[in-house]
Amino acid sequence: MERPLTNHIDKGREPLNLAEYERVGGYKALRESLTSLTQENILQLVKDSNLRGRGGAGFPTGLKWSSMPSSSNSPRPRYVIVDADEMEPGAFKDRILIEGNPHQLIEGMIICAYVVDSEIGYIFIRSEYTLAAKRLKRAIAEAYEKGYLGFNILGSGFNFELRLHISSGRYICGEGTALTNSLEGNRAVPRHKTPRQTESGLWGMPTLLNNVETLCNIPHIVDKGAEWFKSLSKCKDGGTKIFGVSGKVKKPGAWELPMGTTIREILEEHAGGMRDGVRFRGVLPGGGSTEFLVEQHLDVQMDYDSVQKAGSRFGTGTMIALDDHTCPVGMVHNLESFFARESCGWCTPCREGLPWTARILKAIEDGRGEPDDLKVLESHTKLLGPGRTFCALAPGAMEPLQSALKFFREDFERHITDKRCPWR
Repeated sequence: MERPLTNHIDKGREPLNLAEYERVGGYKALRESLTSLTQENILQLVKDSNLRGRGGAGFPTGLKWSSMPSSSNSPRPRYVIVDADEMEPGAFKDRILIEGNPHQLIEGMIICAYVVDSEIGYIFIRSEYTLAAKRLKRAIAEAYEKGYLGFNILGSGFNFELRLHISSGRYICGEGTALTNSLEGNRAVPRHKTPRQTESGLWGMPTLLNNVETLCNIPHIVDKGAEWFKSLSKCKDGGTKIFGVSGKVKKPGAWELPMGTTIREILEEHAGGMRDGVRFRGVLPGGGSTEFLVEQHLDVQMDYDSVQKAGSRFGTGTMIALDDHTCPVGMVHNLESFFARESCGWCTPCREGLPWTARILKAIEDGRGEPDDLKVLESHTKLLGPGRTFCALAPGAMEPLQSALKFFREDFERHITDKRCPWR
C-alpha cells in the first residue's frame, strides 16, 4: 500500500534535509507548478482529487481554495495560514508530519499560496511543539537559501514569504477566527462568521486557513494526479489518512491508511487490539470532541460520511478507546474539565455551562451525585448544543457527554445509587 505522507518519515532519525528531500522527489511538484501548470490547472486537480480538509470539518479543499476572491478585485496582501495548533484531545498526527518531514508541509504551502495568489504565509504552531518548531525553522531557512521561498521563486515572478508563529497555546485557537485574532496579537476569541475569512481574515485581508495534513497532500496530488490520489482510498473521499489510537490498546500509535478503513481494522490489526485482561467498550473516533461509537459500530468505515451516519463525527481521525476497566464517568469528567478550562469565556452558555457540567460530573464520580443530576446533564447537552453558542467549542464538548449518557447510562446510575465510583 502506498503511504505518500509518511513514506520518508523514520522516527529513528532526523527528518530529511532539503538535499535529501529533493533526492526523493521533493519540490518537484513545486517546480512543475511554477513552470508548467497554471493556477487554474492546479485548482482543478485539487478539486478532482476529492481531498477533504483533514483538520476535522472535512470541507472540500478545492472548493475552499476557490472561495478566495479574485486577486484582481481584492485588497492585498493575501494570506495563507497553516493551523498546526493541534490541541484536540487524542490528536498527534500533525506533529508526526512536521517533525518527520517539514519540507513536505512547506512545499504544499507554497503551491497553495501560488494557486490563491498569496504573498505571505504563517504556520501557527502550539508552543508545546518545541521539536516540531525547531525542525520547521531549519527547513524554512533551507528553503529560503535554495530559492524556494522569498522573491521571484524559481524565476517565475511569484513571491512568497513564510513565517513561523509560536502560539500561546489555547484550545480555542483550533477555531479559525480565534486563531486569526491570536495571530494578530489580540485575545483568542472567535469572530462573527460573516464576512468569511477568505474575504476578510487576517488584518481584514483575504485569508485561507488549512490544516497541516491537508497541505501535506498537495505535492503528491500535483505530482501523481487526481485519479492516483482517489485510487488510494476505499471511499469517495480521496487519499490516505493518518489514523491514531490511544487508550488501553496493545500498540497505541498512528498509521497512514486508506480513507475508509474500518474502525475494527484500525483497532485490531494496527493497534493490536485491547490489552490482555481488558475488553473494548467504546471509542471516540475523531478525538475528544466526538460522540462515542460502540461495538455495533466496529465495522463502520472511517470517512466523513460513514462516521456521521453512525452518529458521530470523523473529526481528526485519531481515536480514543474506552475499556471495561476505565470509568466512563471519570473519562467524560476529564474531558469536560479540559473543555471548561479551555473555554475563551466569550459567550455565556460556554463560559458558565461547561464548568457547571464538569462540577456535576465530579460530584457523581465522587459519590455525591443525585438522581436529578442526569436530567441536568441532559439539558446541558441541548442548551450548549449547535446554534446555542458563539462557536463550536461547547457543542463539541457536549458530544462525548450526550453519547456517554446514551451508551453508558447504567454506569452513571450506579455511581449515584451506590454513592461511589465502582472503579475506585
